[in-house]
Amino acid sequence: DPDTGETRAMRIKEDAADYRYFPDPDLPPLVIPRDWVEKIKTEMGFLPRKVAEGYVRDFGLSEYDASSMTQNKATMIYFQNVVFAGTPVSAKSICNWIMGDIARRLNADELDIDNAPVEPPQLHRLLLRIADNTISNNAAKQVFDALWIGEGRDVDAIIEAKGLKQISDSSELEKIIDDVLAANAKNVDEVRAGNAKAMNALVGQAMKATKGKANPAQVNELLKKKLG
Repeated sequence: DPDTGETRAMRIKEDAADYRYFPDPDLPPLVIPRDWVEKIKTEMGFLPRKVAEGYVRDFGLSEYDASSMTQNKATMIYFQNVVFAGTPVSAKSICNWIMGDIARRLNADELDIDNAPVEPPQLHRLLLRIADNTISNNAAKQVFDALWIGEGRDVDAIIEAKGLKQISDSSELEKIIDDVLAANAKNVDEVRAGNAKAMNALVGQAMKATKGKANPAQVNELLKKKLG
C-alpha cells in the first residue's frame, strides 16, 4: 500500500549505509601467488600497447605508425614477417606499404591481411629492390600489382619480364641527358637565368626519354652538373 509507513520508510533509503553492508563470514580470504601472476603475464602474448612501444623503440616508428601496425594481431604478424624476412629494410617503408597499397587492395577485394596475395617475403624483396635502386617507386607499383593479381610470384623475374630496371649506367644516362639538353635549348637558357620550373621541365623530358627507368635524383644531379 503506497500510504503505509513501511513503504515511506523504504523510499528514504538512498545511501549504501542505509543497507548496512557487511562481510560474508563464509568467504575465505583470496590469496593469489605473485609467481602465478607473472606466469600469466608471460603467457598473455599480444598486448597492442606494449608491442607498439617496442616498435617505436626498436624500429624508430612514430607512435601513430606503431599503433597502426598493432591495430590487430594479423597486421602485427604481417609487419613483423616483413621486418624479419631477411636483409633489413626500412620499417617506415613497410608501414607505408601496409597502410597504403596493401590496405587499398584489401578493401577493394574484401580480404583480410592474412589472406593478402602479396606475402611478406615478396614485399620484403620488393622493398629491397627499391632500396638498392634496381627499380623506382613507380616501377615498384607495377611489380606489386603483378604480384597481387598472380601474374608472377618472383619479384626479380617480374622486374626482368617487364623491363623495369632503372638505368644504372651513368654514361648511358649522360648521353640521354645530353640529347635532352640539345633538344630543349630554351629550357636550358631559362634554367641558367634562374627559372626553377624550367629545371623541372628538363627532368621531365629526361625521365620521358628513359621511359621512367632513370633515377630522378641521379637525373637532377647530372643536369645540375652539366648546367653549371
